[in-house]
Amino acid sequence: MARIVGSITTSHVPAIGRAIARNLQSDPYWKPFFDGFPPVHRWLAEARPDVAVVFYNDHGLNFFLDKMPTFAVGAAAEYRNADEGWGIPEMAPFRGEPKLSWHLVEQLVARDFDLTTCQEMLVDHALTVPMALLWPGCERTGAWPLRIVPIAINTVQFPLPSAKRCWALGEAVGEAIRSWPGSERVLVLGTGGLSHQLDGERAGFINKDFDLQFMESLVHDPRWATQFSIHELVEKTGTQGVELVMWLAARAALGEGPVKRVHQNYHIPISNTAAGMMLLEPAA
Repeated sequence: MARIVGSITTSHVPAIGRAIARNLQSDPYWKPFFDGFPPVHRWLAEARPDVAVVFYNDHGLNFFLDKMPTFAVGAAAEYRNADEGWGIPEMAPFRGEPKLSWHLVEQLVARDFDLTTCQEMLVDHALTVPMALLWPGCERTGAWPLRIVPIAINTVQFPLPSAKRCWALGEAVGEAIRSWPGSERVLVLGTGGLSHQLDGERAGFINKDFDLQFMESLVHDPRWATQFSIHELVEKTGTQGVELVMWLAARAALGEGPVKRVHQNYHIPISNTAAGMMLLEPAA
């Protein structure tokens, strides 16, 4: 059966993509952030995942305000990105894993999740930036070493799914992956956050204490954030900080059992954002 080798959660702000494109990894502003990733690169080289199931949020490239699904699963053979206006170069396409995608869709619908299934799907910086962070250089060569299954969660237009519902989604995805009758080694990736607000009266808001408490909870009390409503999470993390529900879904995919914290990094600010990263794997 397929096996989940671990989960990685990371911020995805477009400025990271611009920094990669301009080779600014050693710039004093960016270095504390990028220095968090070499241990993850070494872990990936050993773990050798075949597929990444990616929880992310679309920012208007594939879905817009006129059609905004709560949950959408990609079932394409290939995923491309496009110019979003952030100055991030377009990347080579990502290979999909349609059979696993359809298995997830069927299992999730059987669990009463109402999904949008996408046989064509553009992916934006919320997916491309983390991929470039985890496999540096592949954004230029296109030699991505694994296939992807993107799962988009609406964090853009209210009403948003609750943290509890996003946990349930991740939990169901994890169970579906482990029931897949293949030998794939699966990485679960959750992108977004952490606390930040880009507009309005609280523009520039960052809540370091809450961020660190949330990160710690993913190891020792993973359902902790599900006690909060979406409006409470917006208050605690900022309008865009609610993206932490992707981290929650990725953690839920590992299951209720104990996990090992392999590595983490937290740095502020990056483009008015608290940037976090965690690498967890199921405890032996």
